[in-house]
Amino acid sequence: MEKEIERYLRQRVEKAGGLCLKFTSSSAGVPDRVVILGGETFFVELKAPGKKPRPLQARVIEGMVLKGARVEVIDSKKGVDILLSSL
Repeated sequence: MEKEIERYLRQRVEKAGGLCLKFTSSSAGVPDRVVILGGETFFVELKAPGKKPRPLQARVIEGMVLKGARVEVIDSKKGVDILLSSL
């Protein structure tokens, strides 16, 4: 299900004229995607419905946010819709 949500995010962002880049890092726990849309750049961690980030992911996300990055955790297609409607 997580892959379906990831595909949905990518399709919706691209349809809106943005970029949804798969983020590959040498560091573990980094969010799955970088989204550039509507003049904003942010990271998205995708999870299966009802799932939360693993402890390492949560620590990495917290560190990123403390340094000023925007990081969204999404576990549903509805969550994607809500995020994109806020831009």
